[in-house]
Amino acid sequence: MIGLLIISLPTLVSGQKKNDFVSIFDGKTLNGWEGNANYWRVENGSIVGEITADKLLKANTFLIWRGGTPKDFELKLEFKISKEGNSGINYRSEQITEVPFALKGYQADIDGMIYYTGQNYEERGRATLAYRGQTTKISSGDKGSGVKDNVKNNAWTKVEVVKAMDKDSLKNFIKSEDWNEVHLIIKGNRLQHYVNGILMSDVTDNDKVNRKMAGLIGVQVHVGPPMKVEYRNIMIKQ
Repeated sequence: MIGLLIISLPTLVSGQKKNDFVSIFDGKTLNGWEGNANYWRVENGSIVGEITADKLLKANTFLIWRGGTPKDFELKLEFKISKEGNSGINYRSEQITEVPFALKGYQADIDGMIYYTGQNYEERGRATLAYRGQTTKISSGDKGSGVKDNVKNNAWTKVEVVKAMDKDSLKNFIKSEDWNEVHLIIKGNRLQHYVNGILMSDVTDNDKVNRKMAGLIGVQVHVGPPMKVEYRNIMIKQ
């Protein structure tokens, strides 16, 4: 049986505002969030997503914020992830029905080996839209073709790389198995991912067929070996 967290309490934490950012996690409970209780809990002021050897995943699962479907916003949070971990922050996403607590949409990627952290990856969609260090412009796929027809090597093929910085040099700004700050600036069709104050990817999505302009926010635990990811100080400005 799937363990569920079904929350109907207020989702904005009153009295916790900073520069117009509002807390959406109270540090004590999962009020305002929904996910599979086998993988999500609160511990020491953080949301913890954990896969254990006796509870391996068959599909990626998310803890979903139920406070709305933001369009233009900024999101700030801190994360820490184990070496084996694979996670991410989804936004402007939709929940699919065939898999419990699965999201489809943009993702600020996070991983313990710091190979993907900071890139823009579209979960269950166009795959990689910008690798770490890239500024890209996205165009629509070929007319009459499906999304999968325009994905190659786990990346969208209709990408113009406007600017590129060295992926490995940017890795030096990301801490391994320690707390890192994420700042997402999502406005119109421009999607910017910052880690520890450094711009890691910058996407302008001109694909009017496949892009999303509003949707759900959620955090992920990914199929794979046992892992642990922690999130804290989650704040949004709309």
